[in-house]
Amino acid sequence: MLKRSLTTLTLFSLLAGCASHDIDPRGYDQSGTASYYGARHHGKRTASGEPFNQHGLTAAHRSLPFGTRVLVTNLSNQQSVVVRINDRGPHTRGRLIDLSRAAAEKIGMLRSGTARVRVQGLSD
Repeated sequence: MLKRSLTTLTLFSLLAGCASHDIDPRGYDQSGTASYYGARHHGKRTASGEPFNQHGLTAAHRSLPFGTRVLVTNLSNQQSVVVRINDRGPHTRGRLIDLSRAAAEKIGMLRSGTARVRVQGLSD
């Protein structure tokens, strides 16, 4: 009986560790490095199922729910843009968010390719 209970407890612990942990966008406020993606991915399907549009104001985030709107502010020039999360990423270690080309242009980071940003969740 004890062995069965321990086996069941171990199984539940493993399953809980594998579960998706979406972040509640209300109150989300993080700073980190942003990058952007554009022409090479244009038209390809995003993780949300919609085609990627480099001209749209969208972004990839590892855990914020799809459809979440966030304010992204470039900390070096204080330029901001509101984007909608529609993809998963970034897939490069140390990055917080991947912006569409249009969003990156709005905050002045096209030339550098990356920027230190603040990402704040917006309420609907």
